[in-house]
Amino acid sequence: MLLTRATRLGFSALLAAAVLMVTAGPTAAQTPAPTTSTPKFFQNIQFGGLADLYYNYNNNEVEGDAPFRNFDTRHNKARFSMAQLWAVKTPTADSRIGFNVKLNAGHAADLIHGAEPSTLAAFDRTGAAALQQAYISYLVPVGTGLQIDAGKYVTQHGAEVIEAKDNWNYSRSLLFALAIPYYHAGVRASYTVNDRLALMGTVVNGWNNLDDNNGAKTFGAQAVVKPIPQLSIVQNYMVGPEQADNDDDVRHLLDTTVTVTATEKISVMANYDYGKDSLAGTGVSWQGVAGYLKVQATPWLAVIPRVEWFDDTDGFMTGTSQSMKDATITGELKLMDGLLWRVEYRRDLSDAPVFTKKNGTAVDSQSTFGMGFLYSYSFTTR
Repeated sequence: MLLTRATRLGFSALLAAAVLMVTAGPTAAQTPAPTTSTPKFFQNIQFGGLADLYYNYNNNEVEGDAPFRNFDTRHNKARFSMAQLWAVKTPTADSRIGFNVKLNAGHAADLIHGAEPSTLAAFDRTGAAALQQAYISYLVPVGTGLQIDAGKYVTQHGAEVIEAKDNWNYSRSLLFALAIPYYHAGVRASYTVNDRLALMGTVVNGWNNLDDNNGAKTFGAQAVVKPIPQLSIVQNYMVGPEQADNDDDVRHLLDTTVTVTATEKISVMANYDYGKDSLAGTGVSWQGVAGYLKVQATPWLAVIPRVEWFDDTDGFMTGTSQSMKDATITGELKLMDGLLWRVEYRRDLSDAPVFTKKNGTAVDSQSTFGMGFLYSYSFTTR
């Protein structure tokens, strides 16, 4: 059928309009609005915080802090253990300067810094208790990237850390409390060789001090080996004089942690520590081992037993010649994202009467039942 003149004119008008739209480009209304980009240094900064509250019942009904325990120390009291705020920027090839700052408050912070020997009293006796770590980082463009950190940072030793939320159990092990340091001040260098090997070296003032308590430095080395994805081996070694005004007596610490992810629901971990020093010309040593099993029964429920043995024959770390044992069972309930509830029973034993009942009787054990409430949150800038 032949098109009418009006129809042909209409098609011609539509075609002309389409050509004009293509050749003319977008209209003012279609022009994308200008965008502003955040400077790279302020991108990918993680901000976060946590709150840690607990209740403990000690069968010895001790007054004050229970011996040989960290942070969960008070009997029959609901207590605020720790609050923390942090800001972390990991250096990358696109933004090579980074930092890590963690601020702590609460009873745990006071215990961590109780032995700080620094003479900077105005800062260390008040501010240091709130400054868990603060260091700056630079990623040197060498190979996969050599990261240099300078400042104050938590120790690399041990299977457990200060934040309970990142541990398997709520209470800290005997090894965490007695065998290793909490923090260091100095410089460290980290290098990831490949996905199976990472190395680190440190030069620091010593154990648990911002201001060195003698004239010599302490050196540390770490190797993280992952021969297969399910197996991780962390080997640490630290050496240097740690006694006040004494550069001659040298302390050694050997620390090993092995973690195996057997299945999606079952993981096991072991930690071994050996240390030695010299006191008044006489050699002293300590050692211990801890074993952990984590059964993730469901995404929201886990059961974690822990057993350990700590030997302090020379009484250098505990003040008494003794051999100690600990058996712990922890139940973890994930109530919601960021909120954990842990219920725990623990029994500590010694071959010496180092525990004391409320009436003053010396005994060789203590048992505690406790629970911890842990809430954490974080967000990252873009």
